[in-house]
Amino acid sequence: MLTHAQVWSAIDALAARLGETPSGLARLAGLDPTSFNRSKRASNETSPRPRWPSTESLAKVLQATGVSFAEFAALAEGKGRAPARTAPLIGLAQAGFDGYFDDAGYPVGQGWDEVEFPGLADGVYALEISGDSMSPVYRDGDRILVQPTPEPRRGDRVVVKTADGEVMAKEVARVTARRLELRSLNPDYPPRTLDRKDVAWVARILWASQ
Repeated sequence: MLTHAQVWSAIDALAARLGETPSGLARLAGLDPTSFNRSKRASNETSPRPRWPSTESLAKVLQATGVSFAEFAALAEGKGRAPARTAPLIGLAQAGFDGYFDDAGYPVGQGWDEVEFPGLADGVYALEISGDSMSPVYRDGDRILVQPTPEPRRGDRVVVKTADGEVMAKEVARVTARRLELRSLNPDYPPRTLDRKDVAWVARILWASQ
């Protein structure tokens, strides 16, 4: 059975593995940035009682990072990091060409460069940013891990490929049955509204190498 201290230590270790603070890990999982702050780990009383992260928050962290519960438990028990897996590494400019992806947005073929990343979920791949259209959030040379998603959610940061081959990284502002409204990461670029029929695929951004 995992103790209170072990569970919080595993959260800290997972954040460090990803190059994040506990607050950054919470944001990555779509949680309030203060969810994993040290002040949240015990009640504010004269004799403080331990507070545990909720099952829902842990599930969101594991889903966002691609780490299994067994790997998380190993971190909690101090058994070190799980073996790294590799993900295809694709230049963002390549992503717009025909023949590099299937209809769902997964890379096809062989001969890609690869990057190592622990705890990867199936279907995750890396894109290397080129140019400044996504700065200051993502800069030239940054690498982002993405996973195709059939239904993006409001607030998701995503990479979108249009049917005519344009590739962009945006934040989802609104999703309807007919349209996908996107907010630009770079304030110098306008927001975009795309008809769903004009979207080839959408991949959710899981992590960035910044």
